[in-house]
Amino acid sequence: MSTHEPSADRDGCPAPTGADSPSRSAAVSTTAPAAVPVPATAPMVEPVVEPGTRRDPEAEAPREAVPESARTSADGSVEDSADASADVSVDEPGVVPRSRSRDLLLLVGICLLSLLLVNAFVARPFAVPSGSMENSLRPGDRLIANQLAYSFGGHPQRGDVVVFDGRGSFLRGSAEPTGFGNALRSLVRDLGLAPADDSVYVKRVIGVGGDRVTSTGPGARITVNGVPVDESSYLAPGDEPSKVAFDVVVPAGKLWVMGDHRDASRDSRDHLGEPGGGFVPEGKVIGRAEWVVYPVGHWTGLDRSAAFAAVGGTGGHGDQR
Repeated sequence: MSTHEPSADRDGCPAPTGADSPSRSAAVSTTAPAAVPVPATAPMVEPVVEPGTRRDPEAEAPREAVPESARTSADGSVEDSADASADVSVDEPGVVPRSRSRDLLLLVGICLLSLLLVNAFVARPFAVPSGSMENSLRPGDRLIANQLAYSFGGHPQRGDVVVFDGRGSFLRGSAEPTGFGNALRSLVRDLGLAPADDSVYVKRVIGVGGDRVTSTGPGARITVNGVPVDESSYLAPGDEPSKVAFDVVVPAGKLWVMGDHRDASRDSRDHLGEPGGGFVPEGKVIGRAEWVVYPVGHWTGLDRSAAFAAVGGTGGHGDQR
């Protein structure tokens, strides 16, 4: 009787029956733990431990991935750099960014430059120093002279109130003082940064180049080219047109001017015997007085008087309106 013993493995252990023999390369473990999922953002890396080194369980524990935008503060807490940058970019109340300050200064500079250019070439303010033009202008009034009124071929006309430099006509000596200091002072006055000096006058034009202006004295009207002029609309109450008799012919390019307050005005009549004869060169006219802007209660426009309408067409400049 023959016996059949189960085949044995090479280590002497009997082979299991009723099942396929496992592969010799397979690792069999009856106590294998369940697999632990690893976060995709922080893959686990097996640390390399040198022989003889003791493993640190805490160091080998998996760490959570920290976003790049996070940062660690001095006390160990984690801060988000995005939140921090947002805090920095927020404008604090009362703090003006440097770019806005620069823009504001640039705007102020442009405004000041524009104002200076307007004062120098377009409209210039003047203060009335005396009562020679009452009641049209009173002492202390601030008026604006239009410096472009006679530009581009224009000429002063009868009835205009003009601001002019009296050097060479109302004041002796036609040459302006020379030197850097005087030139600088003149520039400052032209820009409107300083008051005009005593050589600047404001009067009304009575005659222009080619006109014959006459007066027979108290009780009579002034005549221009033989036409009596009714000046009652602007003469100071109680004033005569002229208490001084005169008869002049205005040279070409010059003006005969008088104040509205005839009894208190030193004008062309007072300079008849001087070299200039009391005539004002048109080139010395700074501008036509257009508006009274101060005080507020005396705001008014200085329109050309219609008193000379009847004299139209007889002057050296053609029709006078």
